[in-house]
Amino acid sequence: TRENAVLVEVKVPILAESVVEATLMNWHKKAGDAIRRGDNLIDIETDKVTLEVPAPNDGVLQKIVKSDGQTVLSDEVIALIDTDAAPATKIALNSSTAEPAPTGKQAPRLSPAVRKLVAEHKLDANTILASGKGGRITKEDVLNYVEDRKSAPAPGGKQKHGVESTELVLSGERPEKRVPMTRLRRRMAERLLAAQHENAILTTFNEVNMQPMMALRKRYREAFEEAYGVRLGIMSFFAKATVQALKKFPIVNASVDDNDIIYHGYYDLGIAISSPRGLVVPIIHDVDVLSFAEIEARIIEFSEKARESKLTIEELTGGTFTITNGGVFGSMLSTPILNPPQSAILGMHKIQQRPVAEEDQVVVRPVMFLALSYDHRIIDGSEAVQFLVTIKEQIEDPARLPLGI
Repeated sequence: TRENAVLVEVKVPILAESVVEATLMNWHKKAGDAIRRGDNLIDIETDKVTLEVPAPNDGVLQKIVKSDGQTVLSDEVIALIDTDAAPATKIALNSSTAEPAPTGKQAPRLSPAVRKLVAEHKLDANTILASGKGGRITKEDVLNYVEDRKSAPAPGGKQKHGVESTELVLSGERPEKRVPMTRLRRRMAERLLAAQHENAILTTFNEVNMQPMMALRKRYREAFEEAYGVRLGIMSFFAKATVQALKKFPIVNASVDDNDIIYHGYYDLGIAISSPRGLVVPIIHDVDVLSFAEIEARIIEFSEKARESKLTIEELTGGTFTITNGGVFGSMLSTPILNPPQSAILGMHKIQQRPVAEEDQVVVRPVMFLALSYDHRIIDGSEAVQFLVTIKEQIEDPARLPLGI
């Protein structure tokens, strides 16, 4: 360390009150690298989101205090930046940590932990498929590459046995792979178990004729998109119908706090979205005052952020009711689990052509099954059934939506 060096601490961002700790993922810089203010130094995974930690100053990354995979707390120091140093001259690494020589192309940039792992297994980094941000190789990429090589049939068609690995156990033709859950997945598992144990969950079902809504969408789709720049989807219809039902049955919008029932005078809907890291539920606040276009725009924004792991903790916090659409994956019927502390959740499903009776005649219509899971401790069956019927009525007669009836 230089004498009189001006060091700036790199700290874990302030986490939300509900987030106790986080996990360091992959350092994008290594000690001695020149950095500029705003450069993403490392990604941090919480049980809700992935956060980027930008460099607070220009300088040289003087020291990495916490390495990949370590658990850290809010505001904890994870690195030091020398703001008064010129970019360090790279020192040749000894053979135990040197990167394999490139084979015909520029060698990929590796974190210290990944570089060490590559060296230990005597691998060519250029042959490893990278899945990290910006095309970087992660520790998991290296381990998967090693496992793939070990599990590949040996010359002559024989399978290798006796693999020494904490993640892959081979037994004849029956391989098994052990992979630790991500923090998001662990937290999701904890919440789902808690929901099952702490709530009296029941589910009621109904079906809805989607023909009137789909005809309305078809009629105004082009004009809507031209006017607002977003596609008119079905989620905005269900969001608006849900708000009308919540207004009619406020107990469904309530939550339990010990021996008290908390009635919420606002309508913040969680929209379940699948992401590469698992299911996330960003919140659309004050849906009752938003237009169809604003709701559709929020859903598009959240979907893009979920794919890029850009959702903030604030965007995932709160919510009084949740809508989940398993139909996008082909689900015909399911029983969704509550998203505590909420007391109910609406499950949408795949739209399928089905025979239905209309005016004593059998006709084919696009039909969707709906499911409402609810906490029977505070919501009676009659309220749950009428709530779902209200949504059905709104969707089957969408002219009611702007009228609020």
